[in-house]
Amino acid sequence: MTTEQHPLAERLSDTVSSALTEGGMAWLWPPLLRLLARGHPVTADELATATGHSTDEVRHALAALPDAEYDEHGRLVGYGLTQRATPHRFTVDGQQLYTWCALDTLLFPAVLDRPAEVESPCHTTTTPVRLTVEPDKVVDVEPADAVVSIVTPGQCTSVRSDFCDQVHFFASPEAAQPWLAEHPGATVLPVAEAFTLGHQLAEQHRSTDTPDCC
Repeated sequence: MTTEQHPLAERLSDTVSSALTEGGMAWLWPPLLRLLARGHPVTADELATATGHSTDEVRHALAALPDAEYDEHGRLVGYGLTQRATPHRFTVDGQQLYTWCALDTLLFPAVLDRPAEVESPCHTTTTPVRLTVEPDKVVDVEPADAVVSIVTPGQCTSVRSDFCDQVHFFASPEAAQPWLAEHPGATVLPVAEAFTLGHQLAEQHRSTDTPDCC
């Protein structure tokens, strides 16, 4: 894979990715994703064990995540990777999960170090877009000319509403044109190029000093 920085990576790192790891939380995000990938709700105590931080530190960090999803018992069930249904189906190790947006499906396998099967409807035509995403490449894209929409918000107070809710799969560049006409400043990328972008964002924020949690 090329090591050349994608031109959108820096802009997204300054807004979206920095919001994901606000307050120096790079230590929390990868272990949280790995725990969520098991398909069970995640407790603060489990995150403390996985990260080597105290439970109070974990709770303080989670309080800074306005988009985090919890069950009725106060356990985490989603943050980017979620156990609640969305249009973006993401299957890892036979576990049916979901993501908040199309780009998530391309970058999470690198963080999890696991391949994933992805299925998501074209945002315009509802044609299923299917692909296999490995930690270092994307394969078996159907339709072959599918694209991913990307927005670069000037600020990102809510990762989900300011970014994820606008990042979709489209079956083709042509299928994306009506959406692009309504979203000036947005762009679409071929799936392989969006994968490169997602992989670079994941590498920027992958923690290297925390123990594996699963």
